[in-house]
Amino acid sequence: MKKNDTALAINIQKVEEKIAVIRNLEVIADADVASLYGVETKRVNEAVRNNPEKFPARYMFELTTSELQDLRSKISSTNVSAMNRNPTKVFTDRGLYMLATILKGDKARDVTFAIIETFAKVRELKRELLELHK
Repeated sequence: MKKNDTALAINIQKVEEKIAVIRNLEVIADADVASLYGVETKRVNEAVRNNPEKFPARYMFELTTSELQDLRSKISSTNVSAMNRNPTKVFTDRGLYMLATILKGDKARDVTFAIIETFAKVRELKRELLELHK
């Protein structure tokens, strides 16, 4: 396995651990996205605030208090704090792709590859499960 393939596999595993299902959508919380990209959460939220046209509701949304509690109970490794002053945002795969167009650098590129591969893998697993139930 090449060095880049190994790094991608590690990144895919990290991404998989951060995915939660909220409102029947697979999403990753802003703090977890920031952690994956190696930036502060406020940088992710600045990207959203400065580019609102890139983040319609099906790309990114804010969690309600109960959704936040549910997220924290589902994913013990989440970086989301209960003490956050700002509402927690979550990103669908589309929102993550948009975020990738804003965040730059080698790490951002590598994480974006992992995110794309992970969501493609999730979609493929769903298709396989649907086929099994037919």
